[in-house]
Amino acid sequence: MEKNGGGWMAELERVAPNDVSLREVRDDDLDAFFEDQADPDAARMAALPSRDRAAHFAHWTKILADETVITKTVVVDGDVAGNVVSWEHDSRRLIGYWIGRAHWGRGIATAALSRFIEVIDELPLHAFVATSNVGSIRVLEKCGFRPSGSPTTGDDGIEEVLMELSKK
Repeated sequence: MEKNGGGWMAELERVAPNDVSLREVRDDDLDAFFEDQADPDAARMAALPSRDRAAHFAHWTKILADETVITKTVVVDGDVAGNVVSWEHDSRRLIGYWIGRAHWGRGIATAALSRFIEVIDELPLHAFVATSNVGSIRVLEKCGFRPSGSPTTGDDGIEEVLMELSKK
C-alpha cells in the first residue's frame, strides 16, 4: 500500500482523461451522491459535515431547482464517480466537487474539473478549500487555480483558502 494524501489506499490504476465524462444530474444519481458524502473519512477530509438522507435530498432538490446553479455528474466506465457544481455567492462564481472514495487517486477529479471548466463561460471561478485537504488543493492547482489571499479561519474553526481561476 502507498501513502496517499494523508490516508492509506491501494495503488489504483489512473484513468485516462478521455474516460471521464460529465452529464446532467439525474434523480437516480442522488443516491450515489448521498453515499459518497456520508463517508466519514471523505467528510473529514473535505471538512464538510455529512447530511442525513432527508437533508441530503432536500439540499439537492434546492440545487437542481436553481437555474443559476450548474450541476454535472461525473461518470467513469458507466459508473457515477461524483459531481461538480458551480453557483453564485457574494458576487462570486464558486465551484465545488465531490468524488467518491472508490474513485480517489486515479486522476478523476482533475479530469472532471478540467472538463467542467471548459463549459463555464464566466470567469473568474473561485473555490474554498480546507487547507488540510492537500489533495483537493492539488487538483485545483492542476486546473489553473491559484490562492487568492491568505488562509482564513471560519466560525467553524476550519482554516480554508480561497482559490481562484482567472483565465483558461
